[in-house]
Amino acid sequence: MQTKIEKIDSSSALAVKIIEGQTSQSLDFLSFREKLSYANISHPEKKKEWATARFAIYDALKALKVPYPGFFKDEHGKSQSMNNQGYVSLTHTPGYAAAIFHREQPVGIDMDLIREKILKIGFRFLDTSEVDFLEKDPTHYTMAWSAKESIFKCQGKRGVSFRENILLEPFAIDALKIKGKIRGTDFADHHYTVEVRRLENVILTYTIW
Repeated sequence: MQTKIEKIDSSSALAVKIIEGQTSQSLDFLSFREKLSYANISHPEKKKEWATARFAIYDALKALKVPYPGFFKDEHGKSQSMNNQGYVSLTHTPGYAAAIFHREQPVGIDMDLIREKILKIGFRFLDTSEVDFLEKDPTHYTMAWSAKESIFKCQGKRGVSFRENILLEPFAIDALKIKGKIRGTDFADHHYTVEVRRLENVILTYTIW
C-alpha cells in the first residue's frame, strides 16, 4: 500500500495512501472500539476506505513518533483521539485516503475527485462573490469545495453553512494556498490558510487552526 507522508513541522504531519483491493497490513494497532466499528461496516468499499484512512493516520503519527491512541467521532461527527491528546482529521475519495494530525491545534483535511458535475451544484456552496472570481472549470470549483470542507472540519461544529458562513478570498486555479474565514457563527472572523495539493485528478486540501 503506497504512502506519501508529509511532515509539516515538528508538531504535525499528514499521510496519503492509495486504496487498494487488498492489503497485507495488519489492523492490530486499532483500539477495541475501532475494531468493533470496522467489523460493523458491511459494504466492502466502505470497509477499505475506513481501514485505509486508519493506516494513513497511523503512518502520520509514526512520522511524529506519537503512539496510536485510537479515535472516535464526537457528537458533531469530528474525529477525536481517545486519550484527548492532539487533533486529527480523516478523509477519502475514490482511490485515496488521507489523514492529518497536529499535537496542539485543530486541523481539517479533505480530498475530492475532480468531476464536471460540480459546476452544476456550485450555487449550493458558493457565495455570489466566489462565483464571480472562479473560472467555470471543475478544478477551480473543486478547489473551492475542498477548501471549505477542510475549514468546516477544522472548526468542528455542525450547523455551519458552506455558502452562508464560509467565505473564500479570490484565488487562482493554480493556487497552492487559499485564504478563507468563517462568518456569522461563534467562530466569526477567524481566518484560515488552506494548503492545496493536486494528485492526478484529485484535489487535496488541509488547514491548521
